[in-house]
Amino acid sequence: MSDPLRLGIAGLGTVGAGVVKIVRQKSLLLEARTGRGIAISAVSARNREKDRGVPLTDYGWEDDPVTLATRDDVDVFVELVGGSDGPAKAAVEAALKAGKDVVTANKALLAHHGQALAELAEENGCVLRFEAAVAGGIPVIKALTEGLAANDITRVMGVMNGTCNYILTRMESGGLSYAEAFAEADGLGFLEADPELDVGGIDAGHKLSLLSAIAYGTQVSFDAVELEGIGRVSIDDIRQASDMGYKIKLLGVCRMTGRGLEQSMSPCLVPASSPLGQLEGGTNMVVIEGDQVGQIVMRGAGAGEGPTASAVMGDVVDIARGTRVTTFGAPASKLVKATPAKAATPAPYYLRMNLADKPGALAKVASALGEAGVSIHRMRQYDHVDNAAPVLLVTHKTTRAALDAALDAIPATGVVQGEPVALRIEQV
Repeated sequence: MSDPLRLGIAGLGTVGAGVVKIVRQKSLLLEARTGRGIAISAVSARNREKDRGVPLTDYGWEDDPVTLATRDDVDVFVELVGGSDGPAKAAVEAALKAGKDVVTANKALLAHHGQALAELAEENGCVLRFEAAVAGGIPVIKALTEGLAANDITRVMGVMNGTCNYILTRMESGGLSYAEAFAEADGLGFLEADPELDVGGIDAGHKLSLLSAIAYGTQVSFDAVELEGIGRVSIDDIRQASDMGYKIKLLGVCRMTGRGLEQSMSPCLVPASSPLGQLEGGTNMVVIEGDQVGQIVMRGAGAGEGPTASAVMGDVVDIARGTRVTTFGAPASKLVKATPAKAATPAPYYLRMNLADKPGALAKVASALGEAGVSIHRMRQYDHVDNAAPVLLVTHKTTRAALDAALDAIPATGVVQGEPVALRIEQV
């Protein structure tokens, strides 16, 4: 029997405590599946006295995660501190320079420094694994780097932030405003300390940038992700999109085009009958399309102690088995800098606007759309309220540039009250 694989765990929040519980409670299962024991040598956190619901007296303690990362009795450094810089970055760099393998759940760290850390890992003969950084318990990183490695990936898309999906589904099921659903999610402890990381699409954008790098063999380019959060989605949009057979989701989409790499994280409409349309609550879903396998749909818990700790341990188990995989599925030196491209692949769009109660109002809007090359596929008009009638339009496939030209021209018609809402419709 081989010597046990020795872990140093930095960060003992929800996920860190969950990892400790798995190692303690499932030692025989882990040993049976890897052929060697998995043990914890030492841990690190900000507060040594806090009760985390799991015994820690069996392990060494380090106040500084950098010190933990370089201990002689640590083979794998497990970074669960969080944050794109600071102690997390310093400790991961120290571990890799000391020849330690690293497992992390830190999407922000990798979204901002993934290329440099991948290069550092390879220079020192280490592996850097991060299954837990994207979509919680869903093994999407493993699917892309290993199971689907023989495919040219044509599109990756998904719902990657459970808090946003919870807010949107609660708005629909409870008839709540965005502010009401946001407050409910906050009261349940679903939101990050900085809520904008969730509702602004930043957290999900980090995850999308990592999937893009693996799918297309590129360096991570989070700065090129087009971000739009869910703050402007109203209950009217949700109800009226539903009337047209759609659901609104904060949807990440990446694809490689002749112009470059498109990466967008924004509210989109999806068919209500599709797997994404039926996704409720805090669940995540990732859809991968490959030239050999067609469409793969992966659904599961995107956060929480058990699912995320499970993903961490999946990486640990691979290391215990001797599996050595490059960080982003290809040698870091082979990853190319992608040319960023605005999301311009033609798609249908949902438009909502309030038309003034004036003769020929709809004709003027239709003319503005037509002059920009945007044609109408479906339309629905509601009763007048305060001398204005809500009108919904679904266009035929068009580019965002053409749609923006139409939206720029519509105010000049003098028949639209307020700002029109335009949301992309993704075919699933």
